[in-house]
Amino acid sequence: MKKTLLALVLSTAMIGSASAETIGVSMALFDDNFLTVLRNGMQDYAKTKPGVSLQVEDAQNDVGKQLNQIQNFIAQKVDAIIVNPVDTDATPAMTKLAVAAHVPLVYVNRMPADKQLPANVSFVGSDERQSGTLEMQEVCKLLGGKGKIVVMMGELSNQAARQRTQDVLDVIARPECKGIEILEKQTGNWKRTEGTDLMTNWISAGIKPDAVVSNNDEMAIGAIQSLKAAGVPMDKIVVSGVDATQDALAAMKAGELDVTVFQNAAAQGSGAVDTALKLAKGEKVDQMVWIPFELVTPANMGQYLRKN
Repeated sequence: MKKTLLALVLSTAMIGSASAETIGVSMALFDDNFLTVLRNGMQDYAKTKPGVSLQVEDAQNDVGKQLNQIQNFIAQKVDAIIVNPVDTDATPAMTKLAVAAHVPLVYVNRMPADKQLPANVSFVGSDERQSGTLEMQEVCKLLGGKGKIVVMMGELSNQAARQRTQDVLDVIARPECKGIEILEKQTGNWKRTEGTDLMTNWISAGIKPDAVVSNNDEMAIGAIQSLKAAGVPMDKIVVSGVDATQDALAAMKAGELDVTVFQNAAAQGSGAVDTALKLAKGEKVDQMVWIPFELVTPANMGQYLRKN
């Protein structure tokens, strides 16, 4: 009887050990609405996976801190690492650390700058060639192919900010949008407060755009706050963003935001956890796992109210 009980205990312990997996997660910044949805998506999904635990750290927008977090994860012998990069140009150093330690690595949401991802390293996110394109195409349509715009850019160290801005330039170069002129183009670092400051400065300088095209919703909402404070009628100007956050959809419902682009944060989060688990088990995965962007306007916003 004792031998049977002992065998059962040992068997249970072995099964538990084989299925228990710890994933270290380094987020660029906790204090960001979209990244909070992404982080929640990872944590909610991990709870549905028996034996899987996440150790989530805030890099506080500090590249050095993020590198230290990755080194700590490696020292703790986690089964895999997920990184939402602070600076996409800094990812080759992170990749080098993980590869040298033979720890699977998954970048999420922000595309790494590595020219080619090595084995055991993947990216889960959305193709930024779609986001700014969908956004600017709709703005062009609303402006009838002509007008003056200002462009708010995210952090220039991020590939997403650079690509979304390039998307805007590519769309206005098309024959049907060639009547659109960019009055100003500056960074608001993804932040609502900086979007407000930027728009206030432009208004003070006498700049009167027909549209504000923002790399994300947070800066677009900041611009809306500034425009309203200045007494600009919101039905006389087009404002657009990217992400389809809850705050952005509330602004759209209020008639203040005209265009946004749904970026599926929860799907990126669950996809990153799934990819990390497969890599940890030695399974084959795609190195680029794409989650499609979707255009959101007042006509279809009802489908997205509870998604981000």
